[in-house]
Amino acid sequence: MSGRVKSRTAANFDPSAGGVSCNERILRECHQLYTDTGNGLISIAESLSISLLPPRKKITVMLMGNHSAGKSSFINWYIEEHIQRTGVAIETQGFSFVTSGRKRESLTGNATLHLYPHFKPLQEFKGVSEYLSTEISTSKQKKFSLVTFVDTPGLVDGDMKYPFDVDQAILWLGELCDLILVFFDPMGQALCKRTLNIVEKLNETQGDKLRFYLSKADEAGGESDRQRVMMQIVQELCKRPGLNKCGFDMPTIYIPNPNKPSRCVNQIEEVCRTIEKTINQTVQNTLNTVEKDCELIAATVESQLNQDREACAFNRRAHLKGFVFGLLGFAVPLFLLASLVLGTMSREVLVLALGESGTDALSVYLSPVAYIWSMMPKEHYMSICLGLAGLSVILLLLAKWSFRTQRILSGKQKRQLLDRKAYVEEVVKQKKRKLYEDYLRQSVGDHDMD
Repeated sequence: MSGRVKSRTAANFDPSAGGVSCNERILRECHQLYTDTGNGLISIAESLSISLLPPRKKITVMLMGNHSAGKSSFINWYIEEHIQRTGVAIETQGFSFVTSGRKRESLTGNATLHLYPHFKPLQEFKGVSEYLSTEISTSKQKKFSLVTFVDTPGLVDGDMKYPFDVDQAILWLGELCDLILVFFDPMGQALCKRTLNIVEKLNETQGDKLRFYLSKADEAGGESDRQRVMMQIVQELCKRPGLNKCGFDMPTIYIPNPNKPSRCVNQIEEVCRTIEKTINQTVQNTLNTVEKDCELIAATVESQLNQDREACAFNRRAHLKGFVFGLLGFAVPLFLLASLVLGTMSREVLVLALGESGTDALSVYLSPVAYIWSMMPKEHYMSICLGLAGLSVILLLLAKWSFRTQRILSGKQKRQLLDRKAYVEEVVKQKKRKLYEDYLRQSVGDHDMD
């Protein structure tokens, strides 16, 4: 897939948007809703013990296939800049990230992982870090400002040894990427078993991301030769149980070269449309995720407030039970004291202490106690007193145990929770609704938005 790359122009520059497309602006603003200091959804979620991940501002497109399949050449054509080395030899020996930025720059492995923290687990694959790199381009062509390409090592069979477990690394990257483009080279390497094995494993979990293309279609000879090559590839793919499905599609693509015209049908623009469709789907998914995360935060706040209300009700019941047990616990010693007063002190002493009316009133109130004691055998008085004392201790211990309460929120904490819920419902959701309207206005008229 070689060819002359034309000079970059500002054909896609949008003066009204300051060079930023609507989709790009939406993804950036959604990302800011999560990462904003203080009021970001991530910081709000962390305060509620919820873990959220910020949406990425670009989609990630991984290109894979046998060596010399034209992966790097396609990236150069897409961004209209010769940024990736191309050739018959295995030029891409590691993973190369190609993204847009403010100035042309090349980053090493450590800088790459710092730029893409969500790819840091790649370090767990022994040897991969040394074969990571990032190429930053200022290109504004097509939808490049919303795309990060991942150029993978060329795959070959036989005794070729890689400095790391390339199969597992590609499988891991496939889970994080939004789109996986598989290029089949018609020049003899299309049926590379390593490529087919990885594709089959990716199809098990990431089948909806896979897209197949016959690259360098203009070098496959005549139309009959191309048809024969495609039949061989399709037959080999269909031998794999996971890839044997209806609706299989494999467009023919090649880099257009004005100096080398070809009558072969070129569907390379179909790749661009697929990338654009993935971007649109990502924008929709991101906006839907904002909605779901807002609902999760609001539901968590409501759950915590409900738990606090239940804790308050539990504490009220605990205080009531503790008060009742405590009252009974103190009533028993008073019962013993009253018994002692009636049993040991004469009426004359009580009259001197309380007066005649007071003594009569005390006798009336304590007459049930006196009656109960009169029913008891005198030889059991000591045992009964010890038993009542033990009962009093038990009741007081029950009162202490009942007074154990659950932790409740302070007034300030309740206000903070309510403020967070109001923020996500009244500010973030409204912002998301506005962004959704901006997104839809790209394809429908204002009269359809009512």
